[in-house]
Amino acid sequence: MSDSNWNKSSWQNFTALQQPNWPDPNEYRRVLAEISSLPPLVFAGEIRTLKKQLAMVAEGEAFLLQGGDCAEEFAMCNAPTIREMLKVILQMAVIISYGGGKPVVKVGRIAGQYAKPRSSDTEMVNGVEMPSYRGDMVNRIESSPEARRPDPKRMLEGYFRACSTMNIVRAFTRGGFASLDRVHAWNNEFVKKSPQGQSYEKLAGNIDQALKFMALIGIDTEIPQIKQAAFFTSHEALLLGYEEALTREDSTSGGDWYDCSGHMLWIGDRTRQPDGAHIEFLRGVKNPIGMKVGPKHDIDELKKIINMLNPENEAGRLTLITRFGADKIENHLPGLCREMKKEGFKLVWSCDPMHGNTYTTASGYKTRNFDNILKEIQAFFQIHWDVGTVPGGVHFELTGENVTECTGGGRDIKDDQLVKNYLTNCDPRLNAEQSLELAFQIAEMVR
Repeated sequence: MSDSNWNKSSWQNFTALQQPNWPDPNEYRRVLAEISSLPPLVFAGEIRTLKKQLAMVAEGEAFLLQGGDCAEEFAMCNAPTIREMLKVILQMAVIISYGGGKPVVKVGRIAGQYAKPRSSDTEMVNGVEMPSYRGDMVNRIESSPEARRPDPKRMLEGYFRACSTMNIVRAFTRGGFASLDRVHAWNNEFVKKSPQGQSYEKLAGNIDQALKFMALIGIDTEIPQIKQAAFFTSHEALLLGYEEALTREDSTSGGDWYDCSGHMLWIGDRTRQPDGAHIEFLRGVKNPIGMKVGPKHDIDELKKIINMLNPENEAGRLTLITRFGADKIENHLPGLCREMKKEGFKLVWSCDPMHGNTYTTASGYKTRNFDNILKEIQAFFQIHWDVGTVPGGVHFELTGENVTECTGGGRDIKDDQLVKNYLTNCDPRLNAEQSLELAFQIAEMVR
């Protein structure tokens, strides 16, 4: 049961950072009331299943792969875009599980990642001050005061876009698309001729042979473990009104509360104050919770938050997603691991090698370099091995599209080549080829 002092609205008694300045409070309340009456996007039983799988990750018996868009766009809520994203995550999972010898827990940044934190409520655009773009669930990215005006009806549209996304994710993962006898079909055309694509095709051929051998000796290959894929959703729990509206009591588990906007929720570096509204809200829902940890963390404060979010020290409940940067991880992660180990906290340790390695090119493009991303992952594994903790997973911003947003990788994308296909409205993402290259490297480390 949840804490008796907690209810799904108790966060409103605390300071909530990173919330939009909604111009019409009555319209805001009306929209949230409508969302509250709509069906959940995910179900309590699915959430409990994910938590059990994450408990295996915490024990080193499985590996967490979490990835997807930096910030989803309403315009990209269509079957081809969602399919391409799923393809690259499924490919990465097959590479890591086959090469690393562990089951992979697949979690997408999808079906709800429509809001983003900002450093300021306003920004200057062409000499005009206007509200900052906070993601499609809040306002539009076009550079006009009217487009940037926070509109609560966009939360309602976000719900329906997430619902559509969930519908097609379920169809793809349970309707045959994710079957292991389709591993060749997951390979993107623009990747096939690359060294990574060719290595993947070889691995897919080995899987084909294994499936044929199983059928030959009479083992049933029509079972769900082969024909379907377990796939879970996640997003940053930023807009607390929206999250509250989708929080439901589960009668089958004795009255526990679940935030049914997504299977896993995470809290960002900017909103994890022990006396803040985000911690207050998340401590009461039973979802698995992720927490981003950057270089400016305070270890004593983190311990306090961990005890608030996971007072029963339940394995699978809490994932620490470290985001230090390749040049800072050696200074911060070893001490953090030792302290958490000393406290006996049951944690999933995951590496976000994206956010700490961002830089801006001379031409103004925000990017990340492949070598720095890989370097941070390698250091993440080595440090955990040295300390005796479990390097449990990775957290990527990626896409199945043939973008040029991160430099380096197999094609050795240069700063001046980013302009070729730089599509993100937010942070730079790995393309499919770069993602597969990392998956092969991670498989070696997992093994």
